[in-house]
Amino acid sequence: MDAATRVLVRHRAGERCEYCLFPQEFAETRHHVDHIRARQHLGGDDPENLALACIHCNSHKGPNLSGIDPENGDLVPLYNPRQDIWGDHFSMEGARIVGLSSIGRATVHVLAMNATNRLNVRAELIAGGVYF
Repeated sequence: MDAATRVLVRHRAGERCEYCLFPQEFAETRHHVDHIRARQHLGGDDPENLALACIHCNSHKGPNLSGIDPENGDLVPLYNPRQDIWGDHFSMEGARIVGLSSIGRATVHVLAMNATNRLNVRAELIAGGVYF
């Protein structure tokens, strides 16, 4: 993918992970331009198939397109930042990201959004007023 597309994705995301909303400026590594639908599943480099993802979310998401809702056991698609609205599927309870829908719950689970290290860092950023 070309540099202009990478810049577009970063700008559109406001330099935040589009899954967990982690700000780039506080990340230890550069956020990745993620293929929402992985290339191995015929996803291309069109900006509508791209999202900015922190290394934690991107490495847990991998090529997954779906996950199991831990509440009801249903197989559901993962959150798609180009089609879904974050607030329809997630909310914040302190530093914890809570899934509000089957899509949200499955995404929180697959991406391990509430892993202990993520909760600790998120709590520090919230306390510092730099994470919403």
